[in-house]
Amino acid sequence: MLTDWGVRPERQRLLVIIVSVVGVLAGMAGVVAVAVSIGTYSPERQASAAVVGPDATLPQLFRGWGSPKLFDPVSDRTKDGRALTEKEVFGQKELAVSKKLKLKLVAKQLDADCSAALWGEGLLEQVSDAGCTQVARGLYASSDGRYVGQYTLVNLKDGQSAAELVESLKTLYRGGWARPLTSSKGAFPPGGYSEAGGYALGHYVGLVWLGRIDGTEPGPKDDFVSLTLALRGAEKAVYRRVVTITGPSS
Repeated sequence: MLTDWGVRPERQRLLVIIVSVVGVLAGMAGVVAVAVSIGTYSPERQASAAVVGPDATLPQLFRGWGSPKLFDPVSDRTKDGRALTEKEVFGQKELAVSKKLKLKLVAKQLDADCSAALWGEGLLEQVSDAGCTQVARGLYASSDGRYVGQYTLVNLKDGQSAAELVESLKTLYRGGWARPLTSSKGAFPPGGYSEAGGYALGHYVGLVWLGRIDGTEPGPKDDFVSLTLALRGAEKAVYRRVVTITGPSS
């Protein structure tokens, strides 16, 4: 409660003592007055369903991974300054999950204004500080009509910024996330269950977001691992940029 009121952690013990002396009934009013006089403190908000409404369209589970050394050649945008294009990232219209199952691209969008593709005050502030210049989003629907997925690629200034973004999303993703694209062929149902993963890829961050179109939790027959690997096919654009810098032998 004290944290929510803006009281710094080192002052909270003092306030507890004050409340004990004044008494439980009078103490609550006293805490408010003292808290206001001390000043404000804005802590990081932890991941919580209370941050947004129950019908918000965002993942219920998030995992994050750091950048492999493979992407070191693109760890700085000054060495990879060419802007992303829709064709480069989403030129492949189908991504194979298995022989029978495919993910079909049903919507795509590339924004130079990162706030048009992302939401959440904390997230927008972080990507702004990280020099975000582009966010590419592609929405996919499975050929069997059961799954929906979105791949989001964020263009930041360097690898440190990308790693910090992925790390922060591990706890703060429910207070800021990618805006979902929509299509008549598939969309994330508001309030439905979905899962996501974040991958630092040099100075880029790739966000994989998957769910069932009916919004229910996956069962034993729902292979989200294979679906995730297929959706990450959009990352070929970053691999090609590595090869452009290092040469095919790498």
